[in-house]
Amino acid sequence: MPEGTPQNTGNTHDAAQHHAASSSLAGSPATPTPSPQTGFSQQLALHTAAMLFGASALFGEHIAASSTMIVFGRGLFSWLALTVIALAGLAGLRSAARLSGGAPWQGIAPASAARLLIAGVLLAVHWLAFFLAIKEGGVAVGTLGFACFPAFVILLEWPLRRERPSLGDAGVIALVCIGLALVTPQFDWQANATVGLAWGVLSGAIYAVIALSNRVLGAQASPLQASWWQCLAIVIVLAPFIGREAFALPAAQWGWLACLGVVCTALAYTLFIHALRTVKASQAAVVIALEPVYAIAFAWVLFGTSPTLKMLVGGVCIVGAVAWSGWMRGRRGAH
Repeated sequence: MPEGTPQNTGNTHDAAQHHAASSSLAGSPATPTPSPQTGFSQQLALHTAAMLFGASALFGEHIAASSTMIVFGRGLFSWLALTVIALAGLAGLRSAARLSGGAPWQGIAPASAARLLIAGVLLAVHWLAFFLAIKEGGVAVGTLGFACFPAFVILLEWPLRRERPSLGDAGVIALVCIGLALVTPQFDWQANATVGLAWGVLSGAIYAVIALSNRVLGAQASPLQASWWQCLAIVIVLAPFIGREAFALPAAQWGWLACLGVVCTALAYTLFIHALRTVKASQAAVVIALEPVYAIAFAWVLFGTSPTLKMLVGGVCIVGAVAWSGWMRGRRGAH
């Protein structure tokens, strides 16, 4: 969602962290053990969602618009797509009704809506930092910088849990630090890559705050309902800042923004929720950890942006830390 996708409140994308947070509020539906065919369908949906989330970084790099405009467009078209899903559910389309759980604007307490709007403002700041990272440092640096967010979740959780960190937690933080050191081409604030990495790390830190605040707030809403309100907040907050640019933006760039919002956010989010009907969140976390890998691979194949060996090793450390963090959380949840 970048980065991510609209985030929900609750058990976090900690993963399934980056994007799993979206589904957590109401919890993923409990279902019987799937058949092999159904299991393949869920895994395919999960990997497709990870690829689409990763592709959002490419849109951020190549859309000829400011980061503010990109975040506004992503939020706007995601909100419109989620509204269409909700209206389709109200019209009697069974699959849309199962996903939406009702109209997002109905059956929600004012206090819960206010919390979700606040979370939406935080999400807007997170997305802004993420796309600034992509614009400054490129796809690889930006996505890997953001991917370090599990380390911030662990650091922020320690005082909340009031318990000593585990050896596994320390290992995750160490891997992330090693990975970031390797990903950084040079420690020079005049270099775009260093600035981009800093924005990426900041986006990860902000996302960690969102994830933990979502758990504390615990607004009672369905996943689509929460995402709808958060995207609405993004549109409302950023609309005053993009007026002149929005009118001057060519139609082709609006088309790319629509693809980012509808395909790489709303569709990816829908596939992710579909997968979580049978796939455990801990397993989903490992797959979603591949998001930077997909982003870097797409940039390599489509635009010839090949990472250095040092950056690849750093990426392995960071992605490994994300997967390890998701696996540990899955084990904790099982006990």
